Amino acid sequence: MTASEFSIRTPALAALLCFALVGCAVGPDFERPQTTTPAVFDRTQSAQASSRAIESEFSAQWWMLFNDPILDSLEKQLSDANLDVAAASARLRQSRAGQRIAGAEEYPRLSSAASYNRERGSPNGILSLLGVSPAGSQPQSASGSAPAGVAALPGPSGSPAYDLYQAGVDASWELDIWGRARRGVEAATALTDASYEDRNAILLSARAELARDYVQLRDAQALLQIARQNLVIARDATRLTQTRVREGVTTDLDVANASAQAELIESLIPTLESRSETTINAIGVLLAEEPGALRETLGEPHDVPALPEQVPIGIRSELVQRRPDIRRAEAQLHAATAAIGMAKADFYPRISLNGSAGFQSLQLSNLASWASGQFVVGPSITLPIFEGGRLKGTLHLREAQQQEAAIVYRRTVLQAWREVDDALVVYDAEQRRRDRLKAVVGLNQRALSIARQRYKAGAVDFLDVLNVQKQLLDAQSNLEQSKAHAAANLIALCKALGGGWESTYAR
Repeated sequence: MTASEFSIRTPALAALLCFALVGCAVGPDFERPQTTTPAVFDRTQSAQASSRAIESEFSAQWWMLFNDPILDSLEKQLSDANLDVAAASARLRQSRAGQRIAGAEEYPRLSSAASYNRERGSPNGILSLLGVSPAGSQPQSASGSAPAGVAALPGPSGSPAYDLYQAGVDASWELDIWGRARRGVEAATALTDASYEDRNAILLSARAELARDYVQLRDAQALLQIARQNLVIARDATRLTQTRVREGVTTDLDVANASAQAELIESLIPTLESRSETTINAIGVLLAEEPGALRETLGEPHDVPALPEQVPIGIRSELVQRRPDIRRAEAQLHAATAAIGMAKADFYPRISLNGSAGFQSLQLSNLASWASGQFVVGPSITLPIFEGGRLKGTLHLREAQQQEAAIVYRRTVLQAWREVDDALVVYDAEQRRRDRLKAVVGLNQRALSIARQRYKAGAVDFLDVLNVQKQLLDAQSNLEQSKAHAAANLIALCKALGGGWESTYAR
């Protein structure tokens, strides 16, 4: 290339490179969907229960509202121990690797190679086109009609074996004029964000499940204590009827009824014991522990965690930014939008800059000499002409996928608001039910005391005592279950609000 040719081509090449670097990216640019904010949080103003939700800063560590050190310790272990979270973390690392692979498309590819070959050309093959004939024959042209005027290569068969040494560097760079690579990076980044939010959603679900299992365990232990307390009362009643039979005041019918009541209460105990053990095992699975590993930690009975006086639920406008499932749906919509740009870029030409430089020599000693050098450089262009509808089909597919992702996003947001509204309603309602059950238990306890006194005085039948005792047992059980349901409803509310994942987890 002469100096004048170089001076002409250099500005053109520079202009092409500048256009590639600042070229437009085809396809739609992603815009965050606009969502409305329903008046769901207005329910906080009409709540009647003692523990009320208020619009105030929401803590991601919502389980600390229960003020239960054991639950706090279990939740602290969860993020590192839970296997579902660990699998989600592995998928996140896979997404990050895919993002890095996609990013490589924006950069030139550079590779080097070196080789050594021992070669010999066939005089009956391509060499014959050059006028090389087998030993002892007359060289001819490619048509075979006349001598080619080229002497045969020296050697017994016209072409001796020789050594060939080669070393060089190859480079290739596809100019991202239409933004195909940039859209690919954009889509891969969005999918990484979706994977990150998926991990957050799994962690949030695992935390809520752990808290629910813990509440169920304490509920089973409380019901077990109630059953044992009522068993003591039933056995006292049995002894009372036996005394009255000996005194001739009553008959064996009362003894049979009292004994049956005691046996009925005692039959509840094995079920509640097994329920406690299986719940401990369920908590163990969440923490990747073997069955029975947490029996010492959780075996001692405790009350169902008490509800706080106030439950800060954040600001209504923050819900969309806080819930990981909404953020995941948004990231998936972003990726689907970027994929449209990639599909549109396939309709345009692909321009690449290619080059190679190296050395080739028949002798290793002069391989590195300047005379052994060789190079190839130049651009290449690929233009799709006929693809049988593949490009249009791909574009239509990506557009339909983007439409689906937009619908999924809207549905996810709507479902989120519904979950928050439902959780606020049931949280308030269950507390009011619990308060009524407290009054029922108090009345039944008083009724049982009066019935036993009147039975001793002979004023009522023992059947009346049994009925009151059964009502007390049912009321106490219902009260404990209501306490557990109220705590579970608080857990559901905090989950619906999107708390409990690690916003500081490395992206």
